[in-house]
Amino acid sequence: MSYPYPSGFQGYPGYPGGDPSYPPGAQQGFPGGQYPPAPGGGAYPPASGGGFPPSGGYPAPGGFPGGMPSYPGAPSFGGPGYNAPPGAPGYGVAPGVPGYGGPGFSAPAGGYGAPNTGGFGAPPAGGYGAPGGVPGYGGFQQPSSQSYGAGGPGQVPGQIPGQAPGGYPGGPSPAQPASVLQVNAAPQPFAAAQTATQGTIRAATNFDALTDAEKLRKAMKGFGTDEQAIIDVVANRSSDQRQKIKAAFKTAYGKDLIKDLKSELSGNVEELIIALFMPPTYYDAWSLHHAMKGAGTQERVLIEILCSRTNSEIKNIVACYKSEFGRNLEKDIRSDTSGHFERLLISMCQGNRDENPNVNVQQAEQDAQRLYQAGEGKLGTDESSFNLVLASRSFPQLKAVAEAYARISKRDLISVIGREFSGYIEDGLKAILQCAINRPAFFAERLHHAMKGAGTDDSTLIRIVVTRSEIDLVQIKQAYVQMFQKSLSAAIHSDTSGDYRRLLLAITGQ
Repeated sequence: MSYPYPSGFQGYPGYPGGDPSYPPGAQQGFPGGQYPPAPGGGAYPPASGGGFPPSGGYPAPGGFPGGMPSYPGAPSFGGPGYNAPPGAPGYGVAPGVPGYGGPGFSAPAGGYGAPNTGGFGAPPAGGYGAPGGVPGYGGFQQPSSQSYGAGGPGQVPGQIPGQAPGGYPGGPSPAQPASVLQVNAAPQPFAAAQTATQGTIRAATNFDALTDAEKLRKAMKGFGTDEQAIIDVVANRSSDQRQKIKAAFKTAYGKDLIKDLKSELSGNVEELIIALFMPPTYYDAWSLHHAMKGAGTQERVLIEILCSRTNSEIKNIVACYKSEFGRNLEKDIRSDTSGHFERLLISMCQGNRDENPNVNVQQAEQDAQRLYQAGEGKLGTDESSFNLVLASRSFPQLKAVAEAYARISKRDLISVIGREFSGYIEDGLKAILQCAINRPAFFAERLHHAMKGAGTDDSTLIRIVVTRSEIDLVQIKQAYVQMFQKSLSAAIHSDTSGDYRRLLLAITGQ
């Protein structure tokens, strides 16, 4: 797997016209964080390569109206049309990191701030990213704000005539001190407000488990099955509510709901509904067991789950794997994999990754240098150094390592992993780094690969849609549009059919 940075992009060649400010000559930003009026009133037109609108973000051509919210506590996706609350700090990333930034950033009232003030400031406060405003992968960082940012609510759609497809790229100017990169992954208030809306499925209000159990019983009773009635219930209840429905069904009718559903359904729609009725931890454990059961191993399933989950999730999965299947996950991994890939997965299933949200900039610089010396800086590759850093550092820390690496080598770390490794160990290391940079984009890419070309990897499609439906499927959908210029719903509609399609679309939201 390769992370889809813009084709042919080689990093930041410099600032438009050689002058890192807008308007030209405004080297120190705008006083008080205010964007000055254009001569004669009105707003400044976009600068070369795009530019900042006066307020309210502009989506890139063919982009997503209103922009895309970011992922709190992790790098945001570089989408168009972000809008920050008044006075919010400017965003940026380290210079030289390819594909970062995005077009049409703005902040109402906060202005295009001077250093340490509000808005997506002119340098040295906000900095620049990719020329032409390539809507690459986010990773926006709030200079001097001590926290990872997120695109705020209230995105403003619209695009001015003649605007170039992009805006100023994002990243601190070369003049900014290194202390700007000291950040804390605690989300800002406006980012935290988005957490409740990241899943496409939310707990139903006025929920009554017995009433839903009766609806399902009626849908399966007699001749034929009312699949739409089943879809209406399961696609609009949270996982916890589905467990209560399952218990109420057994209490009311003395029958096992899952067995009844299996007897009425078949194929992919059966697999999807059964997955929805599995508790999340059990479903992950079941998926891992199924991936290593019998002849052959589904290595990408192991990567997807073990490289993207939190410590507590992994420890719960390991315990569930033992209690439900009577097997030791680590032993099964050892028997089904080998070499550096085996060692990486063993590291992952310990669930001991550092989860301190604070980023240690000095440590990130040291780790970046260590990885450079373990790969590009020597003949051959010291795989253990890559394993140590990527398996033990927190995701915010790994993002800082990737930024530091780009400054040292002028290459992005994901592409370096592609040159230094191959096979499943390459896929595993890339998955970890992708999740550190932009977790929704990682899952969006997985979904794309599951549906592209002839045939569909239905198990992967089902697994990601189900496991992320209450976590970040909203962001995954937005990332999918940005990366592949097609909505996830459209992709599902063209690759599936019947009740299976209807249930998937009901879960993802159209």
